[in-house]
Amino acid sequence: MPNELTHHYSRLIEIFNDCFRTRYNTVLVAGDDEPYYEPGEGGEPNKVVFAHGFFASALHETAHWCIAGEKRRQQFDYGYWYEPDGRNEQQQREFEQVERKPQALEWLFSLCAGFKFDVSVDNLSGVEVDRHAFRKAVAKQLESYLATDTLPPRAKIFAKALCKAFNCEWPSCQMIQD
Repeated sequence: MPNELTHHYSRLIEIFNDCFRTRYNTVLVAGDDEPYYEPGEGGEPNKVVFAHGFFASALHETAHWCIAGEKRRQQFDYGYWYEPDGRNEQQQREFEQVERKPQALEWLFSLCAGFKFDVSVDNLSGVEVDRHAFRKAVAKQLESYLATDTLPPRAKIFAKALCKAFNCEWPSCQMIQD
């Protein structure tokens, strides 16, 4: 069960930076507001910025970075648009389709850090969302990653580092409960 001392975001920053600062010139940064990704300029490191010092936000933003290809990592926020809270049914379906993979990685990272995971539907003032169905889709994606050993390479590096740092075993499909 998470606690403030064990699951303080500063540990994630240290682990992420140890894994990726040198090889990818990328650092994890605690932000004050909305999360974003900012490519570095003039030798400055790329920044994965997570929201409000939240441990879960750091895991989530790291998952997006682990999925983003080289060209995407050269663009602010990976070149994606973000449809804010208040999405209609079609927009929410598109959001869930795009978010399935990063949230599966976030779940993996949570298991590797011994931290409670919950899906984020991120649409509090929009259409009613079937959280259970979305959680099942995210679980299915994570099970597929684990069963077929098809994790994105950076995600695998980070997940293994989390397991070591938090003294957790490598997750199995049996550990995923939707």
